[in-house]
Amino acid sequence: MFELKNSAIIYYTKNVNTLKGMIYMIIDNHEHVMIPTDLQLKKMEQAGVDKTILFCTAPHPEKAKNLSDMKAEMGALYKILSGSNTKEDNIRRMKDNIEELTQIIKGHPDKFYGFGAVPLGLSTEETISWIEKNIISNNLKGVGEFTPGSDEQIAQLEPIFQALEHFPQLPIWVHTFDPVSMNGIKLLMELTKKYPKVSVIFGHMGGYHWMEVIEFAKTVSNAYIDLSGAFAALAVRIATTEVPDKCLYGSDAPYGEPLLSKQLIEYVCTDDESKEKILGGNILRLIGEENVN
Repeated sequence: MFELKNSAIIYYTKNVNTLKGMIYMIIDNHEHVMIPTDLQLKKMEQAGVDKTILFCTAPHPEKAKNLSDMKAEMGALYKILSGSNTKEDNIRRMKDNIEELTQIIKGHPDKFYGFGAVPLGLSTEETISWIEKNIISNNLKGVGEFTPGSDEQIAQLEPIFQALEHFPQLPIWVHTFDPVSMNGIKLLMELTKKYPKVSVIFGHMGGYHWMEVIEFAKTVSNAYIDLSGAFAALAVRIATTEVPDKCLYGSDAPYGEPLLSKQLIEYVCTDDESKEKILGGNILRLIGEENVN
């Protein structure tokens, strides 16, 4: 059994909220499907994570043993980002990925929630149908991750926002680090303001543009900030201080480590009530699972 020696970390690994005298859940809002699932469960146990929101994936970097292996795995992702796949190829891949995702969740319903992929380039009506058939029917809790490779791909998110107005319980999770530019983030901000019923998670804090994203989340009620893959520890400290109700603990595993991502939040956030919200309360409320305790 993995043991943590730092008493501050043990406190949260046991998931005891002494502030309110009750047990609360720690939720990693962003991990990709890892192979084998036992590896994912082991990392969750090491970090003291109760449940994880799983996302579909094309590459499996956790399998890489060296740089050459990593390049080979990431080639699939770069092909998607470049837009070189056809719409039909993307739809086929997403259906397969959702099937893989839902089977893992069904095998471990006490450990995983899921967000499902939605293809770009569909009409609003086609997107609504896709969400009904592939997201709602599988009891998935949101849509994403969207990783726009260009500003044009961010503009293509608008039909998805339009469709999500029919499903206000489903947040959308958008990657906002490289290759997304500040101009791309501004386009996403415009969509967030234009569709206030849609909860938007700015993945990875906006990367280099984390200050602008924090400022935006302070004034726009449906904007939320994922803390995984943060540009700097300082960015996480400022975000958890300024907008604790909007921050979501995430690791982006296998690219990040659930334990280290959690330790960073525990280190920079000094308020116990804010920690509870960031480590699980905020995302549970966002996906309508706040009464699971």
